[in-house]
Amino acid sequence: MKIKSQQDFWAGLMFLVMGGLFAWGAITNYSFGSSARPGPGYFPFGLGVVLALLGAFILFEALTIETEDGEPIGDIAWKPLIIILASVALFGVLLPRLGMFITLPLLVVMSSLASQEFTWKATVASAVFLTGFSWLIFIKGLGLTIPLLPTILQASGS
Repeated sequence: MKIKSQQDFWAGLMFLVMGGLFAWGAITNYSFGSSARPGPGYFPFGLGVVLALLGAFILFEALTIETEDGEPIGDIAWKPLIIILASVALFGVLLPRLGMFITLPLLVVMSSLASQEFTWKATVASAVFLTGFSWLIFIKGLGLTIPLLPTILQASGS
């Protein structure tokens, strides 16, 4: 069997394997429960299955649908990869110290620097929207205890 799209083949294979591992981990590490009373493994299992099915579909297309040049995989874009990974790692380190209102916009700004299509207007708009939406979902909606402001400001306000 000939691979007709290298990009889709490897992406589909990655989705299929990661989805399968995610679903397997959910079943083996968490109680599954039932449809009426789902356990902690129920939702991750479903997501893993959906991801694996998506991967299988993409993989099937990569093996059956002809492309003009075979869509070869290009070189790894190291600079954007490092910028994104560093942004996420810095977010994890700074969130408990600086709070969500500073750390999340910082993550958005740093991550946007990885793009060649970077503009300040779009970046600031994304940062404001994502911070507000995250506050609404995680703090107000789910009631999570995520610090909003730096620990220094929270201690002085008590």
